Amino acid sequence: MAQSNVLAAAPAVTLHKLTLSDIGDVLRAGLRDFRRAPQFGLFFSAVYVVGGFILIWVGAGHVSWTLATSLGFPLIAPFAAAGLYEVSRRMEAEQPLEWRGILGIVWNERTRQLPWLGAIIVIYFLFWTFLAHMIFALFMGLSTMTNISESLEAFLTPSGLMMIAVELVVGAILAFLLFSMTVVSLPLVLDREVDFVTAMLTSMKAVRENLFVMLVWAMIIAVLSLLALLPWFLGLMVVLPILGHATWHLYRRALV
Repeated sequence: MAQSNVLAAAPAVTLHKLTLSDIGDVLRAGLRDFRRAPQFGLFFSAVYVVGGFILIWVGAGHVSWTLATSLGFPLIAPFAAAGLYEVSRRMEAEQPLEWRGILGIVWNERTRQLPWLGAIIVIYFLFWTFLAHMIFALFMGLSTMTNISESLEAFLTPSGLMMIAVELVVGAILAFLLFSMTVVSLPLVLDREVDFVTAMLTSMKAVRENLFVMLVWAMIIAVLSLLALLPWFLGLMVVLPILGHATWHLYRRALV
């Protein structure tokens, strides 16, 4: 597999069959990478934590500002992930871990395929935001004219409970579809000279060929990320680096 930062055209990839034991292995590898170079993991995850506080502070009570700042997360996420992947890649190749080199890789990605994946994520985010509002309006009707934050009992009505159920089901399906398009494609475009469409198709094929294992991996990401949000986003400082490093190792096991 190509390991240089200026990559030559990569040959067609071959998918590898994953097992549940691979999940445990990549999580341990992610924890190992984080412990070996915690400064990089803490730096890239701090983007999410600080961004979360800015979102609360700036967007509180202002829908337009909340939407604007929220759009920053899908845009920044691929580049932060690229930094974590590059750290793991360098460890694997026994290359030096230098701030200049790692941040340089992230900066150089702006002219390659990563921004296109970021754009796809943003479009997907906007679509989900629109669909979520449509589902809310469909089930809640005139409840949209009330202050929901002060009328939480509206969610305990039959319509409110049905709306929550539909939102969860639709959200889970769309989230897994986005996961399928990006779980392999993000590290793939960093590691090889592959266009973003090919990378997404390869990622979806890898998920299809390892559906049960990838479902488990997606659930682990969702549960750990949700738990990490609870203590004022601070859990993300540890969870995100481990998951980021682990995703690199999962990619390396899925594609040969």
